Amino acid sequence: MPEMPTRLAEIVDEFSAAPRDVVLEMLLEYADVIPPLSPEYADREGMEQVPECQTAFFLRARVTPDGTVEALFDCPPEAPTTRAFAGILAEGLADATPEQVLAVPEDLYQRMGLAQAISPLRVRGGTAILARLKRQVREQTE
Repeated sequence: MPEMPTRLAEIVDEFSAAPRDVVLEMLLEYADVIPPLSPEYADREGMEQVPECQTAFFLRARVTPDGTVEALFDCPPEAPTTRAFAGILAEGLADATPEQVLAVPEDLYQRMGLAQAISPLRVRGGTAILARLKRQVREQTE
């Protein structure tokens, strides 16, 4: 059974071991991790909107010819929590294989201790981002 990528597992461990009062602060540090979209995606062509997010959030997962998953995210700066979810995935899934991405647990954010730090609505948005990312990977590998 494949495991989630090592870097993502490290991030989960860092969060789950952190005192509850610093979890939100740690989360927001990931808001700046998302690289800007390349010009070819400027109009969000081929990206999927995640309606569960309270803000306009778009993503695209692409299995590259070298067998890794490239995850693209578009989220406005005024939605730092949602951007942070994407930042965690961007960093944690960098160079991951499709099998590793599909092995990421659905309850990722609960495992990180975020359910106590942020609203259930935001956790649901983050969970929807992960679910759609995994679905897109699955569609390209079956």
